[in-house]
Amino acid sequence: MSAMVPNKLLVLCMVIVTSLVCLSYSKCDFEGIFNFGDSNSDTGGFYAAFPAEKGPYGMTYFHKPSGRATDGRLIVDFLAQALGLPFLSPYLQSIGSDFRHGANFATLASTVLLPNTSLFVTGISPFSLAIQLNQMKEFKARVVELHEQETKLPNPDIFGKSIYTFYIGQNDFTSNLAAIGIGGVKEYLPQVVSQIGATIKELYELGGRTIMVLNLAPVGCYPSMLVELPHDSSDLDEFGCMVSYNNAVVDYNNMLKETLTKIRENLSDASVIYVDTSSVLLEMFRHPTSHGLQHGTRACCGYGGGDYNFNPRVYCGNTKELNGSTVTATACEDPYHYVSWDGIHATEAANKLTTLAILNGSYSDPPFPFHERCDLQPIG
Repeated sequence: MSAMVPNKLLVLCMVIVTSLVCLSYSKCDFEGIFNFGDSNSDTGGFYAAFPAEKGPYGMTYFHKPSGRATDGRLIVDFLAQALGLPFLSPYLQSIGSDFRHGANFATLASTVLLPNTSLFVTGISPFSLAIQLNQMKEFKARVVELHEQETKLPNPDIFGKSIYTFYIGQNDFTSNLAAIGIGGVKEYLPQVVSQIGATIKELYELGGRTIMVLNLAPVGCYPSMLVELPHDSSDLDEFGCMVSYNNAVVDYNNMLKETLTKIRENLSDASVIYVDTSSVLLEMFRHPTSHGLQHGTRACCGYGGGDYNFNPRVYCGNTKELNGSTVTATACEDPYHYVSWDGIHATEAANKLTTLAILNGSYSDPPFPFHERCDLQPIG
């Protein structure tokens, strides 16, 4: 019996040592995420301020509306999961929020530029990028003041150990296209890029050292744009996307990339990363079947059928009177086969594929090796 005791202890010690080794490799350099954006990355901020969302939004993952403008998870959700972090609580959500691993300042319909100018039509969120930045400053001040008293706040050192993500600018680009055309929109796009650059510099002063900026999506492939924007068949490429609008997106993205390159030169101890999600989405719109999807420029949730299944008079989930009949914009049964959820936003399936491309690092400039900074978790 006495001979068995050391063997048991040996086994126990081996288990302990193995656990320690595993723990040493279960790491991540990032303790949180702070996100700035519009509906593409809003995890519930807008609907916390203006409660209104209803089904079928959220049907795929949350099985109920979750404040997200899609059927399930967003890129920022998948990114958090990959880093082993919880979903980001919206800064504007007062009940049930947990900010120990960051905060989300994004709101649906937000713009980079202030919305109280003549540039924008109605229907734009009051929470522009400048407002979101001010919220971030207030958040940090309150964390420094109250973190020892509040259990749902992080330690102040989180601000230097987090990723700061931007997914904003689409509403600046699209809100006036129908009214003033591509030429008119292009005139103020340099202001949009400049404002993003100025915000990055202020975040650097707040302690941000890893900043990722997702570029503008190929809006010329969106079902809503294909229905609402003026164009003719000669403007459509072989994949059914509008060439002129996507070319304008390319011009904007090049301008953004160039600006971030200049900022990077002046912030040598920071990682300022340009993320080309536009190319990822464009590839899905053009070749959906190559990525396990079936429908590119057709919306899953909408009304009207046809090539786009989008009617601007009856948005996803709404019921309206049209031509004397009551109609409802309903969701398809297989959103995992679609790139576009409601004609305006991506499906969870498209968001997941985009996140995998981001984590791969090949769509980032400069390349960002996530796998060297974190033990990435599966995002099934």
